[in-house]
Amino acid sequence: MFGLLVDCILLIFNLMPKKRDLELLYEVGCLRFLQRNWRQFLNADVSNEAEHSYRVAWIAMVLAKNEGVKDLGKVVRMALVHDVGESRSGDVHYVSRQYTSRDEELAIEDVFSGTSLAKEMIELWKEYERRETIEAKIVKDADNLDVEFELKEQEAKGETLRKYWFDARQRIYKNLYTKSAKKMWKEIQNSNPHDWHFFARNRFTAGDWKLKR
Repeated sequence: MFGLLVDCILLIFNLMPKKRDLELLYEVGCLRFLQRNWRQFLNADVSNEAEHSYRVAWIAMVLAKNEGVKDLGKVVRMALVHDVGESRSGDVHYVSRQYTSRDEELAIEDVFSGTSLAKEMIELWKEYERRETIEAKIVKDADNLDVEFELKEQEAKGETLRKYWFDARQRIYKNLYTKSAKKMWKEIQNSNPHDWHFFARNRFTAGDWKLKR
């Protein structure tokens, strides 16, 4: 009887969330307050860290599907963790990178230390940094492509920086790992951020504003 009681107590204890798990979830929530350093050059509404990682995950899923990768879950987890260390190390842009030294590995280890996700997420982050697996290459491609989407969106609002950066961004294209990413990069250049709603089901295409023929 006593042994059963002990087993029940241990089971309850194991089901209880770790304090460090709660701290992790609060820290991840703070990513929405962490502005990407690119804001210095772009409009004030440039995506924050959480928004960036969210779209990177979606881009990575699309690329993975086109590359024939089966484990989309791994790709998404890697995309979500790829910049979490910046919660502590901060973000840098192409100017500040010349003056800044960051220990991102220490940051990611400290973020996850003592949490239920520590082993898996730290290993995923390190795999991402090595760029040896197809999943890591896809997520890095997605990370770069998100900048292309952002530049097109900012251009639609009147920001001209994309024009000045275009030649330099060609180097990013050459460094993309996957065929799917290179194809998407080219498609982004001629895309319109407003097409998704202009050609969607709306008052013009299917509603009361549709032209009668």
